[in-house]
Parts: sequence; C-alpha cells; structure tokens
Amino acid sequence: MSTFRDPRGRVAAIDLGKARVGLALSDELGLLAHPRPALDGSSLKGLLVALGHLARSEGVERFLVGLPLDLRGGEGVAAQRAMRFCQKLADETGCAVELVDERLTTVEATRRLKEQGKRRDEVRAGVDSASAAIVLQQWLDRRGLRRTSR
Repeated sequence: MSTFRDPRGRVAAIDLGKARVGLALSDELGLLAHPRPALDGSSLKGLLVALGHLARSEGVERFLVGLPLDLRGGEGVAAQRAMRFCQKLADETGCAVELVDERLTTVEATRRLKEQGKRRDEVRAGVDSASAAIVLQQWLDRRGLRRTSR
C-alpha cells in the first residue's frame, strides 16, 4: 500500500522567540499540524542550521513564520525582527518562507494546554510550539478549503 504524499512537500511553522522558538510540522498529507519540541532561539546561526537540517531531513518546502502584529495590526520591534529572519531563513534553507499573522495564538495555545491539564511549567515549555501548530493548522485549513471549493 502506498502512502499519499503532498507533492508540494511539508510545511513547517515557526513562532520566533528570543529564548525559545516554537516549531510545528505538517503531516505528509498536508492536513494536520503537529507541534515539535521548541528550538533554542538564543543563537541565530544555530537556529538557522537546525532549521536547514529539518528542511532536508523532513522534506520541508515551505516555512511559515509567525508575524507578531499588535491588536490593531501594527508592526513593532518583534514584527520587524520576524521580517528580517525570513530572508535569512530563505537564504539558509532554499525554501519558500511566508509571514503569517499570529495574533492571539499564544493566548489560544495557553488556554488549550491548560484545558489539557498541563502544569504551569509544562504550559510555559510547550506554548511556543503549540502556537506554531495553531498558525500552521489555520494555514492548512485555509489551503484545504480553497482546494475543495473549486
């Protein structure tokens, strides 16, 4: 039995933080987002190397980078940092990189983790990747709706 694989490759989402970088990866069908352990965000060079390795080993062809806009849609320092990071990520990996609005994903991820009964330290450790998974799942859902509505 052969397994269907999305011909466009897998998609990874990143919640860029200074200390921790949340990470989520689509399944091979391009339907579901799965959180992965957060990466160390303290070294840009180390982070880019780790993401390059992920792209090669998991067949990632597109990265989504969370764009932290304020509630009115304005761009602050964190948003500008995310924009600069995108070009470096594209240069390092050769993958397509797309900025995606991540407003309120941390709030939603925190709520979901608490509902699962996670302790405070588990919430803190998992919230970045849970946020990345929300961003990725929303993106996958929108893409799936476009594909089936034609």
